[in-house]
Amino acid sequence: MTIPWLSKKLTFPSPERADKDGVVAVGGDLSVERVLLAYRSGIFPWPVAHDMPVFWFSPDPRWVVVPTAAHVGRSLRKEMRRGTYEVRVDTAFAAVIAACAETSRPGQDSTWITTDIEAAYIALHKAGWAHSVEAWRDGELVGGLYGISLGKGFFGESMFAAAPDASKVAFATLLGNLVAWGFDFVDCQTKTEHLQRFGAVPWKRKRFLEALAQTLTHPTKMGPWSFELSPAEAEKRIAG
Repeated sequence: MTIPWLSKKLTFPSPERADKDGVVAVGGDLSVERVLLAYRSGIFPWPVAHDMPVFWFSPDPRWVVVPTAAHVGRSLRKEMRRGTYEVRVDTAFAAVIAACAETSRPGQDSTWITTDIEAAYIALHKAGWAHSVEAWRDGELVGGLYGISLGKGFFGESMFAAAPDASKVAFATLLGNLVAWGFDFVDCQTKTEHLQRFGAVPWKRKRFLEALAQTLTHPTKMGPWSFELSPAEAEKRIAG
């Protein structure tokens, strides 16, 4: 199968045309408009190397956490109630994405978060589409994650932790607030053991695209965000 190269025209092939690895297209820029169109189409950018063009993916299956069906373990619930970490949102986006870029990943020689990706998502954050969820301890940023919100969907990108359970508390607090806001799903993109512990499940591409189309009928909650629930309050909103 020949993978199409993107032109300057703001368009994507159908995600149903993805190859066996989920690659839909190669090339193109990382403008706010193009990245948003990708997410609305069920596609996301994922550079495979610093010296290569951007690859655009739509994997099948797609791993998803439904906030109302999320699972938070007993020890993490205790940590959330203990109040070790203060969780803030949209106060340190650039610092979060930089920390994610610096975090080593099993089986990866280098980060996929290139300087172009950082610049693109910072632009999305400034425009109100991308958000950071941050765990703070004694005034220091020690964990967090970032992603994009469209309609009633949150599209997670990456997370980091510089202290025990910091990113887990941040993610669980996000889930509790998403329940309160009536969000439909968190797109985790691909399978990880970490997110499986939170109840991530595989959806076939067809199901994901149908859910995406439905969630996009709702207005987007633009940033900057502020959470209604603290970690201890969010813990009570998560059923599983």
